[in-house]
Amino acid sequence: MTDPFPFTAVVGQDDLRLALLLNAVSPAVGGVLVRGEKGTAKSTAVRALSALLPEVAVVPGCRFSCDPAAPDPSCPDGPHETGPGTERPARMVELPVGASEDRLVGALDIERALAEGVKAFEPGLLADAHRGILYVDEVNLLHDHLVDLLLDAAAMGASYVEREGVSVRHAARFLLVGTMNPEEGELRPQLLDRFGLTVEVAASREPEQRVEVVRRRLAYDDDPAGFAARWAGEEAAVRQRVVAARELLPQVRLGDGALRQIAATCAAFEVDGMRADIVMARTATALAAWAGRTDVLAEDVRQAALLALPHRRRRNPFDAPGLDEDKLDETLEQSAGNDGDGGDGNDGDGGDDPGPGGPGGGGGQPEPDAGPHDGDTAARPEAADGGEPQPSGAGPGEQSPARAAEPFKARVLSVPGIGEGAAGRRSRARTEHGRTTGSRRPRGTLTKLHLAATVQAAAPHQRARGRSGPGLVIRRDDLRQAAREGREGNLVLFVVDASGSMAARQRMSAVKGAVLSLLLDAYQRRDKVGLVTFRGSGAEVALPPTSSVDAAAVRLESLPTGGRTPLAAGLLRAHEVLRVERLRDAARRALVVVVTDGRATGGTEPVALAERAARLFAADGIASVVVDCESGPVRLGLAGRLAGELGGTAVTLEELRADSIAGLVRDVQGTSRRAA
Repeated sequence: MTDPFPFTAVVGQDDLRLALLLNAVSPAVGGVLVRGEKGTAKSTAVRALSALLPEVAVVPGCRFSCDPAAPDPSCPDGPHETGPGTERPARMVELPVGASEDRLVGALDIERALAEGVKAFEPGLLADAHRGILYVDEVNLLHDHLVDLLLDAAAMGASYVEREGVSVRHAARFLLVGTMNPEEGELRPQLLDRFGLTVEVAASREPEQRVEVVRRRLAYDDDPAGFAARWAGEEAAVRQRVVAARELLPQVRLGDGALRQIAATCAAFEVDGMRADIVMARTATALAAWAGRTDVLAEDVRQAALLALPHRRRRNPFDAPGLDEDKLDETLEQSAGNDGDGGDGNDGDGGDDPGPGGPGGGGGQPEPDAGPHDGDTAARPEAADGGEPQPSGAGPGEQSPARAAEPFKARVLSVPGIGEGAAGRRSRARTEHGRTTGSRRPRGTLTKLHLAATVQAAAPHQRARGRSGPGLVIRRDDLRQAAREGREGNLVLFVVDASGSMAARQRMSAVKGAVLSLLLDAYQRRDKVGLVTFRGSGAEVALPPTSSVDAAAVRLESLPTGGRTPLAAGLLRAHEVLRVERLRDAARRALVVVVTDGRATGGTEPVALAERAARLFAADGIASVVVDCESGPVRLGLAGRLAGELGGTAVTLEELRADSIAGLVRDVQGTSRRAA
């Protein structure tokens, strides 16, 4: 097997290395979520960490890695007697994005459980990761129910598997590390909160550091074993430091002064719940142990806040992560105790270095330009109130972008019928989770047993099978899978009219606010989103289909307006986007949201061309809704006419609000109208 890239050879990424090492010292910190752009050594650093963990003693032959000094009394392979065990390296287990629930938590042999009353259990990845590292790459793309199971096990230190009254429990304590690229979508806030620490990583902009990254990577690729040998001394030193910090950890004193600073910091930054306070306390304690101290200082509390709070302050996907460090310093200074516990006036620059590799290797303050979202707010062009629009990259005949109005809670729009797409919260679908609606023969591995249907299928054959005891004689052909109905996520494709007819700043501001509201709704319902805009002489794909709704919000905010209204071009471009996306993800159904006043100008017979383009959506059975942006005392009803050609429905901006008088929950009626 190829030697992993040495942890100590990773260039830069001080916060990432520190956060990983703190969890190695104290797994109770709760894991690390690593956010950042691709190619920033996220996976490399995580995979290298396992080599720094001390070896673990396990009971020989136990599939659940029980500690021989204190074996789990409920271990499925037990009971075990205390005694000497065998030592092995700590494992690093990777959870694939496409893993099933049974692969994660383990599977019960339902056939043997029903026929023989035997709990035949096949361990999953949670059992493999016990007393080691569980690594989830692209955790934001993992199905929500798997993330819930994963985080529940991490919080409880145990995994429970239940199938039709048959239950198995085993210990599952591991260091949880997730990595993600925010451009591909965000985690829900309640899931973000379950990760102890978070780190934002970005590639260095310093040429010398980038040169060193390339130099080390090429040297490793040429001779992995030789490269690892050159770093063996540094690896051994850090490994010994982790062991020493673990031994020192129980002796670290968290004084009342430090606790007051932690509580005041969490209150000042308005984080929800108490988990942040607990994580900060554990992190500050681990920082002190890592630095070789038995007292928690103000610098430990400050560093703990920088690692534990940024992801807990996000209220919606459009909030940029981060922490106001000036406010943090002010809060720590005001809350400093007078008893010497954490109130020594140290600003974090002095004292023992908490870094992972000696001087300069500590967590420190994040680089001011490290976050991938820095500058988003400052870069948004804005016209002066009541004045002429200020040009900002707008072409001839175009106005500068209007600011979006305040988003609101949008009414529910869903795709009719029953799909089989990825789990989500928008439209009805056949899923592995949800209410049971019937039974069917299993296709492949049985995952959800329909007990009544299985017994009903087996009952007529008991005499022919020679049943003599109290149990049923069950054969594989008798097993029935529960058919369940839940909700799926859809592809919500926005087709936005940015032409001159929409260019009144007040109207465009309201339109952007409405689209922003629908984007927020799409985030909550776990949809993919895309953005097509049309104005002037054509249409463009402003954002290809993605799970990152905040990326769509940024593109929407910078959208200029002006020019003619090539409605047909916008519809044709959207139709092409859907055609390509069906090849990539055939199971995900689409919902097209056309935001326009219905006008079509430019070229020959623009209205007729737009109607023909709209009928393509109707012919393909694509669900659609038109958000009618027409205003003024005289209305032509062009958006409603367009909705009829699309085979969908039309709503006004006011009706789009969930709390409007007309805001009754309404499915898109495209398919049902065509069926009629």
